[in-house]
Amino acid sequence: MTTINLFQFEGQQVRHVVLDGEPWFVARDVARVLGYSEPGRAIRQHCKGGANHTPLQTEGGTQQARIIAEPDVFRLIVSSKLPAAERFEKWLFEEVLPQIRRTGAYGTQAALSEDEIVHQALAITARRVEQLEAKITADAPKVHFAEAVAASPSTILVGDLAKILRANGAPFGANRLFEKLRADGYLIRRRGSDWNMPTQKSMELGLFEIKESTRQHPDGHVLLTKTPKVTGKGQQYFIEKYTPRNQLDLGRAAA
Repeated sequence: MTTINLFQFEGQQVRHVVLDGEPWFVARDVARVLGYSEPGRAIRQHCKGGANHTPLQTEGGTQQARIIAEPDVFRLIVSSKLPAAERFEKWLFEEVLPQIRRTGAYGTQAALSEDEIVHQALAITARRVEQLEAKITADAPKVHFAEAVAASPSTILVGDLAKILRANGAPFGANRLFEKLRADGYLIRRRGSDWNMPTQKSMELGLFEIKESTRQHPDGHVLLTKTPKVTGKGQQYFIEKYTPRNQLDLGRAAA
């Protein structure tokens, strides 16, 4: 059963409940505090939210009472002619609501029994476990892909890395990625025979390998060429560094 909490405003009671972390107030209590002579009529006129109800124990037995959320409370406040309405608004929004959100209730209420405390603790634990399991499930494809890439012995060209990054939301073509890698100190930017080769930092981090190959010209001389290739570890590193995290779709990268 929903726990009914009670607070007092200038000698008048206002009951509230917390549903899914949000406070809801007994509509008639709010209307009376704000000086409406016909609370039911005021609620029908000014409250535009959904007609939610909660069981309340009264002298006549259990009754279903209408409860209203913050927007409808505010509508009743601004429509009230009572001088206390401004004081109620200030007190409610600056003191009551912040405390409800911090502690789950405001004002004097009955102490919880041990069974109720255990029940609340178990409910909170179950909710947190569900949230953690959902996060693990959502992150699993990303984790598995990242682990597979990092462990892969295969290397790729910088241009191929640019395609992966672009597929995952990073604004890179091959030329722009080369510029970025040079600017960030991963490739040598000094013009010369070692231009676009991995820097010492990159090699020590294991981000690149250098593939050497030979090519024979028609005149007989042999030319040695060097090509920087991104390792599996480097692919994971640059995906994490250059891809916007909120757009990361490693499933597309794996394809």
